Amino acid sequence: MHLEAAPPSRGGGSIFGQRNPMETTKTGADVLFILLGAVMVLAMHSGFAFLEVGTVRKKNQVNALVKILSDFAVSTIVYFFVGYSVAYGTTFLVGADVLIGKTGSAFAASGYDLVKFFFLATFAAAIPAIVSGGIAERAKFTTQLMATAVLVGLVYPLFEGMVWGTRFGFQDLMKGWFGFAFHDFAGSVVVHAVGGWIGLAAVLMLGVRLGRYRKDGRLVAFPPSNIPFLALGAWVLSVGWFGFNVMSAQVIADISGLVAINSLMAMVGGIVTSLLVGRNDPGFIHNGALAGLVAVCAGSDVMHPVGALVTGGIAGAMFVWLFNLCQAKFKIDDVLGVWALHGMCGFLGGIACGVFGQEALGGLGGVSLGAQVTGTVMGAAFGLAGGLAVYGGLKATLGIRLSDEEEFAGADLSIHQIGAYPEDATTMHDDGLAMSVHSANKRKAG
Repeated sequence: MHLEAAPPSRGGGSIFGQRNPMETTKTGADVLFILLGAVMVLAMHSGFAFLEVGTVRKKNQVNALVKILSDFAVSTIVYFFVGYSVAYGTTFLVGADVLIGKTGSAFAASGYDLVKFFFLATFAAAIPAIVSGGIAERAKFTTQLMATAVLVGLVYPLFEGMVWGTRFGFQDLMKGWFGFAFHDFAGSVVVHAVGGWIGLAAVLMLGVRLGRYRKDGRLVAFPPSNIPFLALGAWVLSVGWFGFNVMSAQVIADISGLVAINSLMAMVGGIVTSLLVGRNDPGFIHNGALAGLVAVCAGSDVMHPVGALVTGGIAGAMFVWLFNLCQAKFKIDDVLGVWALHGMCGFLGGIACGVFGQEALGGLGGVSLGAQVTGTVMGAAFGLAGGLAVYGGLKATLGIRLSDEEEFAGADLSIHQIGAYPEDATTMHDDGLAMSVHSANKRKAG
């Protein structure tokens, strides 16, 4: 992820002055490039939705869909007015002529900074999308939207600004201590680890789902409701991830095929190890691809492809092991395993960047293991502390969990008053009514 701001505009269209044709073409190409990246990451949010829909029980599928979409809307609005300014010190509350790069303004030409916001807003909205998977099936809808507003408006942008916005002196401190800045090209730590550790805090604040554990502590299986939907979500996320990673260059001049091939190698590494360790379980296999992609984000621009393959392989196996450990031993009811998948695989990725990014291991160099460990630990601690503060505060004031009756009925009916298959419910009602009428008519005839 580029830390530098886009160069100031020398023009902003014909009404703002003349621009060099080559410069105009380059700027327009950069705008299109990052816009395509934003659209690809936007599509990933449908992947988050269907991954959750396929994993939760049928009575909570509608809630999963609505929650992801609503969280995205709230995230975009809050990030536009507050979060982006916290992270980068930029406000969009100026005239439209300034926003599209009027001569002498701080904004780049052709509205580049606007599509850059769009791109980064899709990253910010990934935070509540990650959390959503952990708190599924028992969280209040309205208070979750409130949590999203605080997380995307304040908590996430603070750490984002420290790392990618080069604000608050953090990167200068890393350079002073270790000789290099903390490196997180596409968000293993800034997005995934922070989001996963926030998710852990939210899960701990909510507690386990009703009936998840027997009185003797044994786990009660809640199998996924729809493996094809789960697989669809994982595929959409995996495809979109190449926009997430490759387009983090943010300008065409800095695009690197190394990022693409490293993302691919990490993905397949995660698939193979989760296949082996997870004993052919389709849920683990599809999430294994995501585990590898989470882990490679930080160092995808500096690792050798073999290093990316190893990183992804470790992440895939680690996800399976940590998911089972959380559910069975620690009794942490993290429905989609967001702490294991994002929190810990992102943690791994931040450190792996400092290992496999070294020239001695075939990487491009320019990274420090000390800076990577420090930044990664700080990201995890920041996410956990922020999550405990936000969800702890909401729990103490408004409450964050559905009542037992609402949870038993399911979030679909309790919150949205409709299930995933409303026609089936209507048909069952009509058939039952028809049978009652038929029986009554037979009695009259007799």
